[in-house]
Amino acid sequence: MTGPVSDRDAMVAQMSPSLDDHAYCFLLISPETAPTALGAAIGTFREDEGVTAIVPEATARELGDDSAAFARITLQVHSALEGVGLTAAVSGALADAGIACNMVAAFHHDHVFVPAERAEEALLALKKLQAGRRRA
Repeated sequence: MTGPVSDRDAMVAQMSPSLDDHAYCFLLISPETAPTALGAAIGTFREDEGVTAIVPEATARELGDDSAAFARITLQVHSALEGVGLTAAVSGALADAGIACNMVAAFHHDHVFVPAERAEEALLALKKLQAGRRRA
């Protein structure tokens, strides 16, 4: 893997979006759900109101949660945490397609969570965005 990319056009041109096979839910953690949810979580975030965990849909359902399911699209480019513009480009392309998205940045990659029923459409929109940047 090469080092982090920070140039906006390069990040978009190299993002190579990849759709995860699993669906996920955003779950507010309670003392009752914490052991199972936190053990299965692929990500967590602490806010003043509580802790949110991103868990496999099957785990959320097992815990009695019926919230919306989201597909995860991983942007395969090793984007720099200090890079500017990747989130704006991705969320803008999805907004133009009328697709909600929740962005999560990790050390190596950015992850885009979209409504599960629109996953393929979102993936196509991101591939079109990438192809347009490669030609520019």
